[in-house]
Amino acid sequence: VQLQASGGGLVQPGGSLRLSCAASGIIFSISGMGWYRQAPGKERELVAAITSGDMTMYRDSVKGRFTISRDNAKNSVYLQMDSLKPEDTAVYYCAVVVDGGSFPLSWGQGTLVTVSS
Repeated sequence: VQLQASGGGLVQPGGSLRLSCAASGIIFSISGMGWYRQAPGKERELVAAITSGDMTMYRDSVKGRFTISRDNAKNSVYLQMDSLKPEDTAVYYCAVVVDGGSFPLSWGQGTLVTVSS
C-alpha cells in the first residue's frame, strides 16, 4: 500500500488548506480512509474518516471547519480545512482505516500544516 499526501504548508489563522492523498495498492472504492494528525509532543489523533459509502466522522474540535471527501475515480481522499487555528498545527497523515470505523491499517507519509501569523 502506498499513500502519498500533499497540500500542507504555512497558513495564517482563519485561512484554508486542502490536503490530498493518492492511494495505490488497495481496492480504493471499498476502503475506509482517514486523516490523522500529530502535533509536537502529542499523540497521533484521528481528525476525520470516510467510509466506502461516503459516511463521514470528525473529531469534535474540527466539526464545521474540516470536510473529508473522496474521489474513487482518482483513488484519492481529501481534507478541506477552513477557519484554521494555531492548534491545528501538526503533521497530517493519510491512512487506510477499517471501513465503518477508524482503526488505522496503513499509513502514508505526513504533510506538515503550520497555522501561524
